[in-house]
Amino acid sequence: MNPFRSYTIALFCALVAFAGGLWLGGHPDTLPGGLRDVFVDDSQSALRAELIEAIDDNFYKPVDDSKLEDASLNGIVKALDDRFSHYFDPEQTTQFNESISGRFDGVGMSIEEDKEGLLVINVFEGSPAERAGIRKGDVITEVGGESIAGEASDIATAKIKGKAGTSVELTVRPGGKEGAERTIDVDRERIEVPVAEGKIEERDGVKLGVVRLLSFTSGAHAALQKEIEEVQSKGAEGIVLDLRGNGGGLLQEAVLVSSLFLEDGEVVSTKGRTKPERSFEAIGDATFPDEPLVVLVDKGSASASEIVTGALRDRDRAEVIGETTFGKGVFQEVQPLSNGGTLDLTVGEYFLPSGENISDEGIKPEVRAVDKPRTERDEALPTALDALAEEIG
Repeated sequence: MNPFRSYTIALFCALVAFAGGLWLGGHPDTLPGGLRDVFVDDSQSALRAELIEAIDDNFYKPVDDSKLEDASLNGIVKALDDRFSHYFDPEQTTQFNESISGRFDGVGMSIEEDKEGLLVINVFEGSPAERAGIRKGDVITEVGGESIAGEASDIATAKIKGKAGTSVELTVRPGGKEGAERTIDVDRERIEVPVAEGKIEERDGVKLGVVRLLSFTSGAHAALQKEIEEVQSKGAEGIVLDLRGNGGGLLQEAVLVSSLFLEDGEVVSTKGRTKPERSFEAIGDATFPDEPLVVLVDKGSASASEIVTGALRDRDRAEVIGETTFGKGVFQEVQPLSNGGTLDLTVGEYFLPSGENISDEGIKPEVRAVDKPRTERDEALPTALDALAEEIG
């Protein structure tokens, strides 16, 4: 074959391939599945690397490439527009894992989301937060001089947590009408979260047990059982299960807590786009199958708290008192990433025994009772105690 003819054919083929590549690059959906994954993944990775390199070479200040990479990953997850899906960098992953276990380095307070930042709903006794003068009803508006208004609570609290022996700068707006906003440095210490707390209250000479469950961390059901048995040993004839401000935790613990009061039957079911439907039944013999029971909730009761509340309500095991709950009818799975970070991704919805999914709606109590967070007095608990005393008769 003529060498010139061979060269012309080769050049023509190369131009066709180049033009085809340009077209397919703009229309990746036309590629076969396997090729689409290869070409799109490579092109996106190359584009991200190109962007980071351009910033690294030309931005007017020195740049930490790892921060850019983390921001890129965080941006991908934020694009899902799902408030419950998060990317945690390696440092945040450590804090996230510690919070699930019930032990972490922090300042010692429970919070819930507020339009201005984080509303303090409980301060642990003897904690750095208590020593710094932070009180129930205060609002944390800034961490380290940066506003946290509108941030998801998981992200905002991760900024407050940190290595024991260090401190964090918090801007605090007092809960009462008096006093100016102040900025304080609060020490971080190793915090042991009090999972459950019990006490005795009386109504017309009848002793009633109030047991508060603060989280659904590993072993929460055992801690709750211990506290209930403790108040019963002091003469409690019924139980107020206080789930106010309990933002949830482990699904398995929600099932186990429900199983303390339910002999058998469904507690909750789950289903996702790529997840088969699954039903979770009460486990073992109920420890407290017949004790008079009232569940006390508020707008901070979410996720696992709503599973327990809904199961006990739907199975006619307990009356629900308080405020409409948060309304988190979805669940997440945690996937470790190769960089040491974590993807906490919403993968499905859960459904109460009645078939109800409470996303955005929450569980509406049978009797409304509201505690004012900016007062020392607990305005909601007396209503729950009255309902329990009435049930006992």
